[in-house]
Amino acid sequence: MAVETPVFRTLRAAAAFPWRSLVASALALAIGWGGIVYAANNSVQGAKKEENAFDGDAPTAILIEASSGSVLFEKNADELRAPSSMMKLMTAEVVFNAIKKGDVKLTDEYRISENAWRRGGAPAGGSTMFAVLNSKVSVDDLLHGALIQSGNDACIALAEGMAGNERIFATDFMTKRARELGLTKSTFGNSNGLPDPANKMTVRELSRLARYVIQTYPDMYKLFGEKEFTWNKIRQQNRNPLLNSLAGADGLKTGYTKEGGYGMVGSAVQNDTRLIVVVNGLEDPDDRATEAKKMLEWGFRNFETRTLFAADQPVGYAKVFGGDSRSVKLASPQPIKLMVPKNGSEKLIARVIYNGPVRAPVQPGQPVGVVRVWRGANVAMEAPVYAAESVGTGSTMRRAIDGASELVIGMFRASAEKL
Repeated sequence: MAVETPVFRTLRAAAAFPWRSLVASALALAIGWGGIVYAANNSVQGAKKEENAFDGDAPTAILIEASSGSVLFEKNADELRAPSSMMKLMTAEVVFNAIKKGDVKLTDEYRISENAWRRGGAPAGGSTMFAVLNSKVSVDDLLHGALIQSGNDACIALAEGMAGNERIFATDFMTKRARELGLTKSTFGNSNGLPDPANKMTVRELSRLARYVIQTYPDMYKLFGEKEFTWNKIRQQNRNPLLNSLAGADGLKTGYTKEGGYGMVGSAVQNDTRLIVVVNGLEDPDDRATEAKKMLEWGFRNFETRTLFAADQPVGYAKVFGGDSRSVKLASPQPIKLMVPKNGSEKLIARVIYNGPVRAPVQPGQPVGVVRVWRGANVAMEAPVYAAESVGTGSTMRRAIDGASELVIGMFRASAEKL
């Protein structure tokens, strides 16, 4: 069962930042182990929260910090929309993953079928790398064509080369891989984002996908920042307008269909901080570029990274069932960080969430749950937490008492659900 525990932590800012402290306060308490619910309030003294709020025009949008996953701004971030060519990020990730595992090589060559040429090539009139019918093109060149020129023919060729059929690639490769990455809402009907009722993604899941690609495939990610690519003696510019208009911009993809409108997944690095922006549903390509740039500039200008918990510092405790200790200390081997306003005021709520009680024995480093931080009604970030110590199996009496307690709690909960 899901359990939430308090995050007891006091953050003392450096002398230059005397405004922050994290104060734990118990908000609710259920009977027994089954539903202990606490919250930690991050109370910040200073200017009003609304002073530096972002005012955007995109119907759906999100801005995150890549390292921590901190959400700086979101608007209708979980609304499913046609992702258009931004969906090519999923195709790219599937190929990148196959290359990483050794199932596919950059030197492998796939044939440009009549389907790829007719639906995604020059005859289609859409974005294309102008691959020649029945020619063989390397995976490396197809990735260049897909990500720099947004070539629909390149994506279809990759899909057919890996799965034999684009529909199979969309369902058995893209959708399956999306679920493995925790993208629970995304669905795919093809490899390139051309109009299809099955093509649906949220800006939140697009941002998570972009973050994963950036962190997992740093060498392959460089493709997104290349400003031009020539194929079949036709030179085309990268369609990402941020590459020439914003310092530090190096990716990722634009997209447009009549159904989805104009959208963009963009990323930039300034002062060692990487931000990722996703906007979708705009009516004009210039508005798309302006909105994405404005949001990134706002994030760089108004936020900074702060450490909530140092590496291996205790974050909280989880209840243990049948152990020689009633609880286990939780921590993270990596610092848990969050982007916060530089000169603003906001209230953060942090909770450790896990399925519990955790059954003994418990080993150090065992995954237990996550610490989740809310900014208002929205989740600002979450990070996994692990057991920081071992807990051995308790005595027979201890296990019996814990079992009886769980039985009573289960009966109480079942009765409550019937009311």
